[in-house]
Amino acid sequence: MSAPASDSHDLTIHKSPPSTATLLAQRLPKPYINSFCGAAAGVASGIVTCPLDVIKTKLQAQGSFRHQQHVQGSPSTTQVYRGLVGTARTIVRQDGLKGMYRGLGPMILGYLPTWAVYMSIYDIAKSSYSERIEPQWFAHVCSSVTAGACSTLATNPIWVIKTRLMSQISTKAVEGHRTPWHYNNTWDAARQMYKGEGIKAFYSGLAPALLGLTHVAIQFPLYEFLKLKFTGVEMGAAPSSQGTNSVGVLAATCISKICATTATYPHEVLRTRLQTQQRGIPSSDGMINKPRYQGVLKTCRLILYEEGWRAFYSGMGTNLIRAVPAAMTTMLTFETLKSVIVRMQAEDEQGHPQPL
Repeated sequence: MSAPASDSHDLTIHKSPPSTATLLAQRLPKPYINSFCGAAAGVASGIVTCPLDVIKTKLQAQGSFRHQQHVQGSPSTTQVYRGLVGTARTIVRQDGLKGMYRGLGPMILGYLPTWAVYMSIYDIAKSSYSERIEPQWFAHVCSSVTAGACSTLATNPIWVIKTRLMSQISTKAVEGHRTPWHYNNTWDAARQMYKGEGIKAFYSGLAPALLGLTHVAIQFPLYEFLKLKFTGVEMGAAPSSQGTNSVGVLAATCISKICATTATYPHEVLRTRLQTQQRGIPSSDGMINKPRYQGVLKTCRLILYEEGWRAFYSGMGTNLIRAVPAAMTTMLTFETLKSVIVRMQAEDEQGHPQPL
C-alpha cells in the first residue's frame, strides 16, 4: 500500500510552481483586466508603427507651415515631403534615423492611458447599453463613442505634444518651410508650449478630435460583428482552445480599420493642422503669431482654397500603411493577453494549487 503514496509524493515534488507572470495574471483584479491589456496593446502598437506615424504627420502638417501669402498653384508652394519613400529619405537626411522616432515618448505616454481608458470604458458601457438599447450594433456604436470621448478628453494634451514633435521640421530645411518652434524633447515641448501659449494650447484640435469619434463609431462595432462571424467569439472573450483566434482577429481588424479610416480621414488632417499651429499672443500692436486656422469650418475653407480638396486626403496612403498594422498589433495584443489572463484566472478558480 506504500507505492501509491510514494507515487503521489513524487508527483508533488516534480510539479513546477507557477511563474511570476502566472501569479500576477491570477491576482489581477477583474475590473482592471481591460485597462491592463489595453495599455499593453497601445505600447506595442506605438513602438511598432512610430516611423510611419512620423511620416504621416509630416505629410498632413506641411501645408500649415507655408507663408500665408502663398496661394494654390503658386510656384512657391513646393512641398518638402512627397510620398512615403520620399518623406522617409528627407527625414533621414535632415535628422538621421532618430528623426523617424521623434515623438515616440509622448506617443507611448499617450497610448498607455488612451487604450487603458478606452478598453475599460468600452467594456463597461457595452455591458450597460446592451441591456437598454436595441439593436445590439447600435449599443456598440454608443459604447464606442462614450469610450472614445472619455479617452480623447483625458489624453488630448499628450497628442498635441506628440503631433508638434513629429511635425517639427529640421532647422536645415529651406526658409518658409520650417516650423515656428523647435523642441528638444517631450518635457521641453510641454514647457515651451505652456510658457508661450498657455494651457489652451494643449487642447488645440479638440473639436476635430471629437469629430473623430465617428471613426471608432465605425471601427469597433464593425470589428465586433466581423470577429463574431470569423471566430464565433465576442471581443475580449477567451476561445475554447488556444491560438485559434489570431487569423480571425487580424482579418476583422484589417477590414474594420480600412473602412473607418477611409470614411473619416479628413478630420485627421484638420486635427493635425490645428494642433501644429502656435496660438496667438495678444500685444499692444495687435496679435503676435496670429493663428492661420480658426475653427473647424474656417480651417476647411482655407485648406480648400489654398491647397484644394486633395489636401484633406494628404498622407492617407501612408496613414493606412501605418494605421492598419497599428490596429492589428493593438487588437491582437489585447485579445491574446486578455484571453491568456482570463484562462489563467479560470484555471485558478477551479482549484489549481497555488504556492503560499
